[in-house]
Amino acid sequence: MLFSDITVLNTDFQCEEHCYVGVRGDKIAYIGHEKPQEDFGEVFDGRGKLLMSGLVNAHSHAAMTLLRGYAENLPLARWLNERVFPFEDKIQNEDAYFSTLLAIAEMLRTGTVSFSDMYFFSDAVLQAVADSGIKCNFSRAITSFTDDDIQTLASFQESEEIIERWHNACNGRIRIDMSLHAEYTNRRKVIEQFAEQVQAHRLRAHVHLSETQAEHEACKQRHGGLTPAQLFNACGVFDVPTLAAHCVWVTDEDIAIFREKGVTVATNPASNLKLGSGICDTYKLLQNGVRVALGTDSVASNNNLDMFRAMYLCALLPKGLLQRADVLSERDVLQMATVNGFSAQGRTDSGRVEVNGKADLLVLDTDTVQMCPHNDTVNHLIYAASGADVVLTMADGKVLYENGEYKTIDIEKVKYAVESRTRRIQKEVERHV
Repeated sequence: MLFSDITVLNTDFQCEEHCYVGVRGDKIAYIGHEKPQEDFGEVFDGRGKLLMSGLVNAHSHAAMTLLRGYAENLPLARWLNERVFPFEDKIQNEDAYFSTLLAIAEMLRTGTVSFSDMYFFSDAVLQAVADSGIKCNFSRAITSFTDDDIQTLASFQESEEIIERWHNACNGRIRIDMSLHAEYTNRRKVIEQFAEQVQAHRLRAHVHLSETQAEHEACKQRHGGLTPAQLFNACGVFDVPTLAAHCVWVTDEDIAIFREKGVTVATNPASNLKLGSGICDTYKLLQNGVRVALGTDSVASNNNLDMFRAMYLCALLPKGLLQRADVLSERDVLQMATVNGFSAQGRTDSGRVEVNGKADLLVLDTDTVQMCPHNDTVNHLIYAASGADVVLTMADGKVLYENGEYKTIDIEKVKYAVESRTRRIQKEVERHV
């Protein structure tokens, strides 16, 4: 494809107008202000449009679309125990396949080209990723409430199986990470064994960490004053590249550990606000040299997967928290949602519109009322645009969504399947109350 006469958000997060961008295979092969001599095939008219890196949702539970609007106005502990866990007990593999496809459709519609997911129903989720064309780093969440050896855990055994079957599948679109659900869902013995296993596999780790004050303080009581970050570090979890979700209640010592160990924080502003968990101080993390990526969490605690809405909240919250309008620029937030997210997945050839980079791209309609006048288009991307303005989403050089059309997903079939399966599960839950 050749994007013709289009505005490009370049590697410095500056807008360059009247550009030509040629895609060959899965990479960007040409960028310039002159129309290339080479024939790139289909020509996309870029007038009134902006081309930029596709977005990365750094923390999600895609299959939980079945629970959108189901567990409302509850704090995390009650949200999990009273609503989410009973519902999840009734989910079957085929339910998870269709619910993941629905999540992927929403992500593609709003410009997300890759996501980091932590859940179960591994094969169903990964088959949906494979069928849709999106990119994903997936991890099977490991939990254990006893001192059993990690090798005996069904969750660990499933993790081992998908590493064998799925790691680097679909030409690398699918990557398998290893996941420790959280400190409060595992004993120290398993945490230490997890650290050994993820190092032995040379994979990346994905964890929940200090999402709520209650979680943070309870960990200190259980482990001699150690916070979740300090416990994970002592157990060796952070000796591999780690993505730590939430980090709302981390201490200065925790932040120093993140910086030293190269931990990436996946902040989830909408979910943390909706569950009343608090606000992650992303500005403090950045000021202390910690890489921050951006996620939505699941639609059960957010209700949407629109990364433009996530960027909007992420940009505003530090300004209100610190009562300073000059903190966390729009370029900081764009970097979180693109470069930092891809880096956390180990995809260092994505996240920028540059020659030889992966063609993981989105096109945004800028000829809209909310983007006018064009005084500062980069600022508008954060504070005025929305995922509804996306007109094209491309991963590995393949168009997956364009102007209302999904190229790989039968969206009406998926919506019907999710509606009907949700009603069935709700009835099953009610019968067992």
